[in-house]
Amino acid sequence: MPKIAPPLDLLLLPTWLVPVEPAGVVLKAHALGIRDGQIAYIGPRDEALKLTTSETRELPGCLLAPGLINAHGHAAMTLFRGMADDLPLMTWLQEHIWPAEGRWVDEAFVRDGTDLAIAEQLKGGITCFSDMYFYPKVASDCVHNSGIRAQIAVPLLDFPIPGARNFDEALHQGVELFGDLRHHPRISVALGPHAPYTVNDENLEKLRVIAEELDAPIHMHLHETAFEVQQALEQHGERPMARLARLGLLGPRLQAVHMTQISDDDLALLVESNTSVVHCPESNLKLASGFCPVERLWQAGVNVAIGTDGAASNNDLDLLGETRTAALLAKAVAGSASALDAHRALRMATLNGARALGLDALTGSLELGKAADIVAFDLTGLAQQPIYDPVSQLIYASGRDCVKHVWVAGKQLLDNGRLTRMDEQALHASACAWGQRIGGQHE
Repeated sequence: MPKIAPPLDLLLLPTWLVPVEPAGVVLKAHALGIRDGQIAYIGPRDEALKLTTSETRELPGCLLAPGLINAHGHAAMTLFRGMADDLPLMTWLQEHIWPAEGRWVDEAFVRDGTDLAIAEQLKGGITCFSDMYFYPKVASDCVHNSGIRAQIAVPLLDFPIPGARNFDEALHQGVELFGDLRHHPRISVALGPHAPYTVNDENLEKLRVIAEELDAPIHMHLHETAFEVQQALEQHGERPMARLARLGLLGPRLQAVHMTQISDDDLALLVESNTSVVHCPESNLKLASGFCPVERLWQAGVNVAIGTDGAASNNDLDLLGETRTAALLAKAVAGSASALDAHRALRMATLNGARALGLDALTGSLELGKAADIVAFDLTGLAQQPIYDPVSQLIYASGRDCVKHVWVAGKQLLDNGRLTRMDEQALHASACAWGQRIGGQHE
């Protein structure tokens, strides 16, 4: 007797299906089936309709794609959104953000700010994000409760931070959290040294040893500004990338965030070490930090992912908008209209992000056996007509308001634009209350 496959939990019937892997493919008249939180079927619509399934959803005019992956951010900083705009990076940090964090950041701030960020990201089609902020255990609880997927990067600095008195205490907390969440189906833990200028060699050595023992990712701001690189040369006689190479920190585990300053030697180190770069174009533009040469990196074979950075310097967590900015900026920086085309831009926001976070065996593309982390974009709007290439229309003519449905590990977290597990009114009230408290003190 032939073995009969168990019924699907859900069958999705979109107009277009964009798996991202293989690259550049748009499938029409195809369906996707989910069973036990995983993608169990991708094939012709006609064949799919013969399968046994608990639920079938017609998605006319929708493009089905892997969920977007926001590879860098500081989730709880949503509560500082718009607080200190239009300032240079070091002024913004030293005179506004760091004092505000010292005054306001506690467990309640991180819980409420992270919940707000998760809700905003889900409504924008993001199914996985990387978070680097204080009280990482609190943030991981928010992720667990919401159903989203995330990498929690434990912040490590040479000086006291909210929730940790020193580097060693923060590192100990990170190791503990890594152990606690090691088998969590949706949360991974990374070590997050803040930046080369806030962590000394001795502490970077400690971190490297532990990262190797745990096989843990390392998430770090790197070469964010010309000033950072210049200061490193003056103080240490070497560029930050060269310093990390000397300390043995470069490699596929390292997620190098920003990288707006890249010399030929830096590029050679990135290629040789297989280090991933996380590009945050809008934050870099807003803080006038510089331009990451995305096309040059891509052509050299470097894996480039994309992140929003925190809402205090962006000011939204809109990865679809970020991807459009990245595609346009890449063309201007490369001086080539064919740089970072729409299909590669979508890949950067999905599979490349998963690869950077070490999650590409699990998510980032629509392939059999991967987690059902999926977004349905509604392309029926007037501003998206006519449609010649749905991926071009998604990247260049669509906003995140076209996100209709979101599933993470097969669970629907956004249904017709509405969050299924989170209370939007409560989130709104909480954010307003924080705004009144902080604004009253801040003025």
